[in-house]
Amino acid sequence: MNTVIPAHVGIIMDGNGRWAQKRSLVRTQGHLEGLKAAKRVVKAASDIGIKYLTLYTFSTENWKRTAEEVGFIMGLIKQYLRSEMEFSIKNKIRVRHAGDFTGLPSDIQKEISDTILETAKFDGMQVILAINYGGRDEIIRTIRRLVKNHPDMENISEDEISANLDNPDIPDPDLIIRSAGEYRTSNFLLWESAYSELYISDKLWPEWEKQDLEDAITEYNKRNRRYGGL
Repeated sequence: MNTVIPAHVGIIMDGNGRWAQKRSLVRTQGHLEGLKAAKRVVKAASDIGIKYLTLYTFSTENWKRTAEEVGFIMGLIKQYLRSEMEFSIKNKIRVRHAGDFTGLPSDIQKEISDTILETAKFDGMQVILAINYGGRDEIIRTIRRLVKNHPDMENISEDEISANLDNPDIPDPDLIIRSAGEYRTSNFLLWESAYSELYISDKLWPEWEKQDLEDAITEYNKRNRRYGGL
C-alpha cells in the first residue's frame, strides 16, 4: 500500500516546560529548544510533501503566564520569522497566520505582516502560525463577521461559517498531532478538526525529529476515515 501523505497537519507543540523541568533548567530554555524542534519539523514536513502545516504557537490562554515567559516567547516568534526567511525563500514556503492579529504587540504584528507579504507568492508548503489563537475565539470572531455582513442570520449554513474562518481557503486538517502525552485538543482548530485524525505522542516537543513526524504519518495510514458513514 502506498503511503498517503495528509494534506494538512496541525501540531499542538506541548512539553517545552516539562522538558526544561526534567533537566533543572528554566522554562524559557525549554521554549528555545522547542523552537529548534519546530524548525526541524517544518523542514521535515516540507521534504515529506505536506501541503499545509499549522503550528499551535501561542494560544489565547497563554497570556496568563508570567510577563517574563510571554515576552520570551514573543521574542522567539520574531527570531523564528527572521531566521527562517532564507529557508522559506529557498523552499518556496508561504507563511500565514491564524488568530486574533489585533491582540498582538505592534512589533509582532509587523514581523508577521512582513513575512506574510514576502512569502505570499510562494507555491510550496504553507505554514500557518497560530499565534494568539483559540478555537472558541476564532468562532466568536467568525460570528461577528457574519452578524455584520449577513442579512439573515437564521439561515446561516455550515459552508458560510467555514467561509468566514481565519483561513477559509485552507482545507480542514487531516491529522492533528499532540506531543507530551496529553489527550486533549486545548482549544485548537475546534471547528476545522471535526473529522481530523488524532495522534498523541509521549515525547516532549523539544525532542521531536523527522522520524517522529514520519511515525505519525505511518499511524495515520492505518486509520479508516469514514466521516460518519459506513
